[in-house]
Amino acid sequence: MTFPLADAWFDRRRIDDDITLLWEPHVIELMRCNIWHVRGRDRDLLVDTGMGVASLSAEIADIVDKPVLAVATHGHDDHVGSHHEFDDVLAHRAESAALEGPLLQSLDILDAWGPEAIEGLRRAGYEIDDSLFVNALPAGVELETFGQQPTRATRLIDEGDTVDLGNRHFEVMHLPGHSPGSIGLWEQATGTLFSGDAIYDGPLLDELGHSDIDDYCATMRRLLELPVNVVHGGHDPSFGRDRMREIARDYLERRGG
Repeated sequence: MTFPLADAWFDRRRIDDDITLLWEPHVIELMRCNIWHVRGRDRDLLVDTGMGVASLSAEIADIVDKPVLAVATHGHDDHVGSHHEFDDVLAHRAESAALEGPLLQSLDILDAWGPEAIEGLRRAGYEIDDSLFVNALPAGVELETFGQQPTRATRLIDEGDTVDLGNRHFEVMHLPGHSPGSIGLWEQATGTLFSGDAIYDGPLLDELGHSDIDDYCATMRRLLELPVNVVHGGHDPSFGRDRMREIARDYLERRGG
């Protein structure tokens, strides 16, 4: 099958001296994960790795000159596609099995998910009018043979653990609800939270097969008390404390939490 070729698979934006945002512009919005690179003194941090359609390690080679810790905020397909490219993979124990598979083996949305799941996502607020997860492909990748590659967590992380970059230290926050082992990375010194899909500025998904609304409400109540300066989510633009509290309060009001 002939399919459009992407001139470049990734796009990126420098946030500050240490943080770079990468994303996959040819992936549909629902699955277009934010990939965060954080430069550290002794090692670098990757927060999630996208769909794994093209090589992320090759893409970031120009900004990485030290070992990389690849953290999975949770085990969903749009966040773990390139974790297999890195030697040090960190995930919550409740998500680690998801990295080992089964992972996404088709770029056809209906084939991958089925009609019930698609309808549930539409009810949550996502427009899914495409038949495929992508609108182009990088050179050398074929629709018919695409499949995400499994990997294994080399370190299991949980509430209160530290991800240490030498000069920057991120505390692991267990933030379940979207999935059982969803985590965030909190840097108290700067008020920075990498939140994964626990909270972002878009339709929050809490009716997946392993989601738990009561857990999600508890996570939102906890986030209301967090003195953040900036939240870098798993999707959509970053935001500050006031917007985080607005999102959390709206969720709690909607879910009776």
